[in-house]
Amino acid sequence: MSRRGLTLVVVSVLILVLGVVGSIMPVPYVALSPGPTTNTLGPTPDKKAPLIEIQGHPVYEDGGHLNFTTVSYQGGPAQPLDLFTALRGWLSDSTSVVPEEAIFPKNQSVQKVEQENTQQMRSSQQDAIAAALKELNVPLTTTTSIASVTKGLPADGKVKPSDKIISLDGTKTADMAAVTTIMKTHKPGDTVTLVVDRGSKQQKVEIKTVASQEDPRRAVMGVTLQDDYTFPFTVKISVGDVGGPSAGLMFSLGIYDKLTPGSLTGGKFVAGTGTITPEGKVGPIGGIQQKLIAARNAGATVFFTPADNCKDAVATAPKGLRLIRADTLDGAIKSLDVLRTGQGSLPACPRS
Repeated sequence: MSRRGLTLVVVSVLILVLGVVGSIMPVPYVALSPGPTTNTLGPTPDKKAPLIEIQGHPVYEDGGHLNFTTVSYQGGPAQPLDLFTALRGWLSDSTSVVPEEAIFPKNQSVQKVEQENTQQMRSSQQDAIAAALKELNVPLTTTTSIASVTKGLPADGKVKPSDKIISLDGTKTADMAAVTTIMKTHKPGDTVTLVVDRGSKQQKVEIKTVASQEDPRRAVMGVTLQDDYTFPFTVKISVGDVGGPSAGLMFSLGIYDKLTPGSLTGGKFVAGTGTITPEGKVGPIGGIQQKLIAARNAGATVFFTPADNCKDAVATAPKGLRLIRADTLDGAIKSLDVLRTGQGSLPACPRS
């Protein structure tokens, strides 16, 4: 065999070996890509029911779009990303490759992360309903309950998920903010007294606090709380296995649109993202680049962007997608009025 022929054989073998190694070598990264985008004014993913289903109140249909956006991911502890997939992601304009710990913290299992995402989605839906009804001045009542208990921490075995908190240290607690305010008066090692409602029976529980892992000065019991609302009519949101809190703004807009006469969108294809508080404040999210691409690919021409995401959004927004800054639910509704009527100005994401 000639020297040239031998060189070609060696190079071919090396390429083959590198290809095999690259396809199986795990790397501690996760690839984020544009995920599905779904119209809150339309049907559920399986098309069996409205995504937002309202009973006990008149509903007004809108032929436009108010789409929430998602991010898909590859990788993680259960199915590690291979080297070639990571390299493709780094070279792609639509994919972000981030350290695995950014999505799956070392001290949490994959199951725990998924449970938290599911809980965040549930809380987001409740907050979105509350925000929309408050915007419409519809009366509602609030209670605080325990969403989860961290194994091994002081509350473990003393309280249970779904326990409703009636009072803390003798003070009635109407919402999570009230609980948080009282907890801030304690230091690690203090004992707090909870009265909880479990199955219509009230129980008194004493819990000795410990220091938070994130902030050693903060006293914690080892519980995750959630605000529960009693609404005057039924609002049900069905999104399948989507998790996380970032669809809150779009849920609120969809609910508000369905509860009010006329079309909020004016028939336009509007998408967006952002967490929502019960008071209607919009918060930042992750994966803004992928969500912008997903929205534009689906046909959106307008995108609601949380203020804190504006800088990255301006830098990565695809052509044909207009960014509107969303600070509050009320502000987003007013922006839709401007889009529909053509009268007034719109809050834009600043270019820096």
